[in-house]
Amino acid sequence: MELRVEKLCKAYHGEAVLSDVSFTAGVGVTCIMAPSGTGKTTLLRLLLGLERADSGTISGVEGCRWAAVFQEDRLLEHLDAMGNLRFALGSALDEAAARGLLAELGLADAEGKPVREYSGGMKRRLALARALLAPADALLLDEPFTGLDEENRTCAMACIRRASAEKCVLLVTHEETDAAALGAEILRL
Repeated sequence: MELRVEKLCKAYHGEAVLSDVSFTAGVGVTCIMAPSGTGKTTLLRLLLGLERADSGTISGVEGCRWAAVFQEDRLLEHLDAMGNLRFALGSALDEAAARGLLAELGLADAEGKPVREYSGGMKRRLALARALLAPADALLLDEPFTGLDEENRTCAMACIRRASAEKCVLLVTHEETDAAALGAEILRL
C-alpha cells in the first residue's frame, strides 16, 4: 500500500487548518509532527473519511481497511478488556492472539476488571491493542503513548514496530524520541 496525499487543504469557519499538505507514505511508520492545533488530528480524520477536504486529493487508499487509536480511548467502560475487543472486532477476534497482546502490553492482570477501573495508561494500551488486533491494512495512531510510563511505552513501541513491518502506520506524536525509536519517517506539518 502506498498512500498519496496531494495539496490537501481544510479550513474551519474560514481559518485554514491544513494548507497544501502533500506526502507519500508506505509500509512502515510515518510520524506526523507539528505544534498543537496545527491539523494533525484533522489530517487523520480526513484520511479516515470522517471529514471532507476543501481541496486536494488522497489516493492509494481505495479498499483500504483502517484501524485507529483516537485521542479519546473510545472504550466501553462497563466491559473488561476482552469484552471491549470482542465488541469491536466481532468474529475477527482471535482470542489467543488477543490474550498474548494484552499480556505483552501489561494488561493480563486486568482480565475480568471493568475498564472504568483502569488507569488512563491501561485504557490507552487497550485502545492500542484493539487497533493492532483489527484486520486492517493501515493504522492511524493519534498520540498512542499518552499516559504511558517508560516501560509501557517501550512495550507499545515494540508492538507498533512489529505491525509496521507489513502495514502503513501514521502516528501523531510531539516526541522526536518516539520517531527515532520507531525508525520512522517524519512528516512535519
